[in-house]
Amino acid sequence: MKNLFAILLVTLLSVGTTFGQDAFKALKEAEKAIKKFNSDPKNKADELANGMKLLETAFASEDVKAVAKSWITKGKLLKAVAKTEFNNFQLDTSYVIAAPGTATKAYDAYAMAAKLAEKKNEKKEVQIGLSEMETHLNNYAIVAYQEQNFGSAFENFSRSISVADDLTAMGKESRLDDPKVRSEQNFFAAVSSYYDKNFDGSKPYLETLYNAGTEEAFVYEALYNISSETDPDGALAYLAKGREVKPDDPGLLFAEINHYLKKGELNKLISKLELALEKEPDNVSIFNTIGGVYDQLHQKETDATKSTEYFDKALDYYTQGLEKEPTNFDATYSVGALYYNKAASYVDELNALASDLTPAGMKKYDALKIEMDALFKQALPHFERAESLNSNDGNTIIALKEIYARLNNLEKSAEYKTKMDALGK
Repeated sequence: MKNLFAILLVTLLSVGTTFGQDAFKALKEAEKAIKKFNSDPKNKADELANGMKLLETAFASEDVKAVAKSWITKGKLLKAVAKTEFNNFQLDTSYVIAAPGTATKAYDAYAMAAKLAEKKNEKKEVQIGLSEMETHLNNYAIVAYQEQNFGSAFENFSRSISVADDLTAMGKESRLDDPKVRSEQNFFAAVSSYYDKNFDGSKPYLETLYNAGTEEAFVYEALYNISSETDPDGALAYLAKGREVKPDDPGLLFAEINHYLKKGELNKLISKLELALEKEPDNVSIFNTIGGVYDQLHQKETDATKSTEYFDKALDYYTQGLEKEPTNFDATYSVGALYYNKAASYVDELNALASDLTPAGMKKYDALKIEMDALFKQALPHFERAESLNSNDGNTIIALKEIYARLNNLEKSAEYKTKMDALGK
């Protein structure tokens, strides 16, 4: 029995050795195939596919993965592919890169080799490989960014920064030793990740730039947008700092305006919006927004004199917007809604007066009804104009139906009821 166990153990060890030998053999075959591809990339794409598959086979082995030299070899091979393919792309932009992501995979291989390397020559090879990877990663990052492939751009930009950190830890020079270059690399890593909606990836780079007092307005706006839902106070602090650094940046100004709009802090908005209007005097949406703020203030105000003042200012800004752009739907609709809402505010008082059948009560009812109808009549042409600009806007159709009903034009009201039904309203 003892001999049987011994034989079985020898057999298992022999099988493990064979698997390991096959894996290292696959690594050597991968090296040959990739060298053939690099010698003639346009005609030997099959060699690349074969080489990449052999690499995958080799690194399925724990024996291969445990050796620094294996990772160095993988890094060298993928780096060579990345360089060859990029050179071909530069010579002919119609060249289709056969193995995308090789630059990032090459870096990952060198990074693993750095963890395993113990011999002096291995550490030297890793350092040389990483130094060369800086250029390749940056090149691929720039191309991906220009093509708006922001996910790939981030993968390459972020690893180029990791290379710099690795080289610094090794006491070696990096192109990112220049603070300006480093800042630019952080910025493009942040932008790429942000546009890829990878906010977790973007935030550390944005924070680094923020802490350095960057003048890039994008950084402050992006940090605000990322944090606005989860940390409103912190988000506002980012925005305030951005406005301090770049007080004339319209993006930050509009982000601040939107912040106060969401919070409903209307009084704080007026000065912000007026400043925005100074910067963009032909921007009709700003006129509409200011008009909307005054409209909301008008509806909330209980003092009649103040309410009328807000109403007049709302109408003035909407009108100015229409003077800039007569076919602007939002401004046209908003003027109609301004009159409509004011007319509708009479309804409760009219309903209360309806039960007062005294001569004085009836007289007051009639006078108030005339005022209300006059406001509905003022709203009508604006809604009709709005319908001509956008015949599928449900709110416009509903308003027209209600106005005609209020004015006792039941035929027209029924016509708009049909239109409402057709729109599914």
